[in-house]
Amino acid sequence: MDNRFKTMVNSEFDFGFAVDLMIKDLKIALSHSNDLGIKLPSTKSILQNYKKLSTLGDGQLDTSSLIKLLEN
Repeated sequence: MDNRFKTMVNSEFDFGFAVDLMIKDLKIALSHSNDLGIKLPSTKSILQNYKKLSTLGDGQLDTSSLIKLLEN
């Protein structure tokens, strides 16, 4: 949070690890956990929120842009 606080407050998300890449990685993690019979409900919930951001056109923004969903 120390690194991202100022940029998050100022809605600066045009750098860092992209939402669409996080979606890809979370899908891989969930696929592997499913293969192992491990349930990850929090991860599924987070994935859904990142998908919402991507649907809104924010897929190239930094993953800290997740805070935008709380603002609305």
